[in-house]
Amino acid sequence: MNLDAIAAVTSLYTIGQGIKNKLEQEILANYKISWTSFSILYDLWIHGSMETKQLAKSAGVTKATISNITNTLERKELCYRKADLRDRRLTYVVITEEGKRIMEELYPHFHKGEIDIVASASNDELTQLSMLLRRIIRDNNF
Repeated sequence: MNLDAIAAVTSLYTIGQGIKNKLEQEILANYKISWTSFSILYDLWIHGSMETKQLAKSAGVTKATISNITNTLERKELCYRKADLRDRRLTYVVITEEGKRIMEELYPHFHKGEIDIVASASNDELTQLSMLLRRIIRDNNF
């Protein structure tokens, strides 16, 4: 049994859940946006639009979840669906101007939350941690 592997993966899980809960409660709740809704809006804010399958992969959820969350975001007028004219089987989700406005307002608060979470680590430690985590992500195709 590799106790170091258990400790590392357990710590990664704990910190991942902790970060999600902290940022949802302290920042996203003020905008009535869930973690997954934020993840989707963030991707749309960066890319403008994304195909639902690609959006699901990026958010780490199913296409059914994307559909449900997109319904909620559409009701809030933060995004809309658009069919691909060349292939009707494909649907894109597009961020609206209101969605962009919300992200431009929300993101600085979210980023401050990220900074606060890692404030006890030095820049060198953060660089090392980022490199190690990226390697784990790459090696496991996450």
